[in-house]
Amino acid sequence: MRDKKREAVIALAGTKDNIPHATSRIEGRARGDYKASAETDRESGVSRRAAGFKTANNKRFLRLMRPQMHITYCLLLVVACALSACQRHEPARVRAEGKTPAAPPALEAAGREDSDADGLPDRAELRSFNDRENFRRWFTALAEQQFYRVSGEWNAAQRDCAGLVRFAWRESLRRHDRAWFQRMGEGYDAPAPDVRAYTLERGPLGEKIFRTDFGGFQETDLSAGKFSEFADARTLKDFNAEFISRDRREARAGDLLFFHQPWVQKYPYHVMIYLGAARVDSEGASDWVVYHTGASPEDPGEVRKLRLATLDRHPDPRWRPIERNRNFLGFYRLKILQ
Repeated sequence: MRDKKREAVIALAGTKDNIPHATSRIEGRARGDYKASAETDRESGVSRRAAGFKTANNKRFLRLMRPQMHITYCLLLVVACALSACQRHEPARVRAEGKTPAAPPALEAAGREDSDADGLPDRAELRSFNDRENFRRWFTALAEQQFYRVSGEWNAAQRDCAGLVRFAWRESLRRHDRAWFQRMGEGYDAPAPDVRAYTLERGPLGEKIFRTDFGGFQETDLSAGKFSEFADARTLKDFNAEFISRDRREARAGDLLFFHQPWVQKYPYHVMIYLGAARVDSEGASDWVVYHTGASPEDPGEVRKLRLATLDRHPDPRWRPIERNRNFLGFYRLKILQ
């Protein structure tokens, strides 16, 4: 056992240890120091024997380790294959965070479905009850708040009846974090949890959430310009909402009221948002609406909030939301809520 330990110690001696011994031998002979030279020769002999023992031990070590090395190589190969498979099947959520560029969700196979043929991909519709209710509460609260204080985030050039719908719609689909509340200004709180299906920025349609043409959804609609960031009142009625009834008892919070005034040449369509019970100053009533009067070069218009009961007594009968008024088109519901 002692000899084996000695051999192991000698085997650990590296070739760098041999360099000083060889140098000492040459210097000793140059000085005539034969005693030092003889001692150095003996040390060199020991070093050569140690090198021989080291080589033999290395060969023995390699023979003993060969099976373990094969196992290690196999394990490394399995790990490499697993990593490759994970990258190929990486979830879309991870790719969307920027690790691997992904195609827009609306272009994926699942996003192209339009099961009800309403022109919107199924992924753009709010399929769960909670999402629909939360959207309605955000949508009506944001629209109502513009009556009390118009947000600076609402582009002044787009402040009209349809612009109020577009603004409240977009902002309802955003992530309502601290930065969002700071941008919106004073007077805002969270009326409901956020919509969970998607956010405006990561939605299947991106910022172009308004359909502008007839027909069921096709993959080419996005590139063909059939979706836009803008929609006037007629576009909202024709392509983004569905008729419910002219009877107000069928209306729900977040529905739209449309009027058609053919005598108005430029913008004959007008839209209002049905609030139901208002969040602020409801006065116990549940028939509130909010709308923008529209802008003109002389008048920027304003946001108004009043009850259907008040509109029923409007001086101009064409603005009364009653069934016998032919200019009142009825209540419509957003397609994303259907």
